[in-house]
Amino acid sequence: MGFRYRKSLNFGPFRVNVGTGGVGFSVGGRGFRTGVSGSGRRYSTFSLPGTGISYHQGHGKGGCLLPLVLLAVGAGALLLVLDLLA
Repeated sequence: MGFRYRKSLNFGPFRVNVGTGGVGFSVGGRGFRTGVSGSGRRYSTFSLPGTGISYHQGHGKGGCLLPLVLLAVGAGALLLVLDLLA
């Protein structure tokens, strides 16, 4: 097994990931995140927070992330509003 390195910088719902494979970015919140890895591959991750259960879907290289980014920002805003109401 090889060594890995990853450092994340958070800016609200946006995250910049720095690792041995390069610099990637993602957007989302608890339960959903979509982004581009350091190698240029697009991905989406869905999870049940606090359970350790998640689903990671790779989308390959290229293509448009705008619909996924808008969905992630909307989901993040909804989670923020629900958290404020609780």
